[in-house]
Amino acid sequence: MPVATRVIACLDVDAGRVVKGVNFENLRDAGDPVELAKLYDDQGVDELTFLDVTASSGDRETTYDVVRRTAEQVFIPLTVGGGVRTVDDVDRLLRAGADKVGVNTAAIARPELIAEIASRFGAQVLVLSADVRRRLGDDGRPTDDFVMTTHGGRTPVDLDAVEWCARAAELGAGEILLNSMDADGTKEGFDLELIRRVRAAVSVPVIASGGAGRVEHFAPAVEAGADAVLAASVFHFRELTVGEVKDALRAAGLTVR
Repeated sequence: MPVATRVIACLDVDAGRVVKGVNFENLRDAGDPVELAKLYDDQGVDELTFLDVTASSGDRETTYDVVRRTAEQVFIPLTVGGGVRTVDDVDRLLRAGADKVGVNTAAIARPELIAEIASRFGAQVLVLSADVRRRLGDDGRPTDDFVMTTHGGRTPVDLDAVEWCARAAELGAGEILLNSMDADGTKEGFDLELIRRVRAAVSVPVIASGGAGRVEHFAPAVEAGADAVLAASVFHFRELTVGEVKDALRAAGLTVR
């Protein structure tokens, strides 16, 4: 039996509210995270991802109370990221109700953190949250090379994104949340070349994120190698429903839950 493609709703949270912008800037209020989580659960979403989008840049802890309230209302896998710096942070999030925890900024600063988390809690708990941009050439135009960013996409890092994803998987990351910062908020479709490159470099599941705007965008991401597809604003602002995305994937001949 083929593995079913997962459809994931992402809740970008700032100060206890779901927000959405482009590249995590010019944020618009999109509602209460607990209410939206319940809505997506009712629509049949397979998982939820909760990202505190200013936790790393603002040097503050993830809002554990929102995680706890969300986990009390929904009974599907919940991944939480933003401001995770230590093994103890992971422990607190799991106790608050998270099933998986995403790391990005702290893992780039100290890659050993990945191995420490995987050793204590298992690789299935650890998601590498990879916020990726295309490297700009001397002419200022995007190239075919991909580099990492940190602090919610605000800080570029001279680190090859495909190589970093491969290294993180070797260190113990059980999944790659692959977010194209260039495509984020454009609603022009996922960066298929980025998905293909990372898929070829890792054996762990890859979640495609950034760029979803129409139901036609999701199947190509899976065909490029994604095991799951993630969207945020198109769900929050009722442009698409989870059911419509799953119907489009089925129509493309893909297996969904």
